[in-house]
Amino acid sequence: MDRLFEFVGNHYILVSVFVLLLLGFIYNESRRGGKSVTAQELVTLMNQDKAVILDVREPGEYRTGHMRNALNVPVAALRERIGELEKFKSRPVVVACKMGASSSGAGTMLRKAGFERVFKLRGGITEWRSLNFPLVKG
Repeated sequence: MDRLFEFVGNHYILVSVFVLLLLGFIYNESRRGGKSVTAQELVTLMNQDKAVILDVREPGEYRTGHMRNALNVPVAALRERIGELEKFKSRPVVVACKMGASSSGAGTMLRKAGFERVFKLRGGITEWRSLNFPLVKG
């Protein structure tokens, strides 16, 4: 541990650049694809702002259980089918995937297409299901 402090003291410029790059990376990743919302915040967005839920899982996963009124556009097909979502540009769009990992890429595509109010569901459908929130099958 003493050697670490010695290294930091001797190479403070190198360590400062590293810390700044790390903070920049963390900030960039947190903003990529839109702001993350919890399941409870999603319910509020749905009730107050009439948020559109975009489920980017594959159709088979979607049929096993999805949020009511969620639109299913798999992330692999989003680029080709983004025109179907044009009518929702003025509303908040919440991207949901299985565990919250794929929604960043989909959110980035939506933001590049001109959607300004894009959110990601933190924890995805797995989190929604663990909180015993309702899911529709079929």
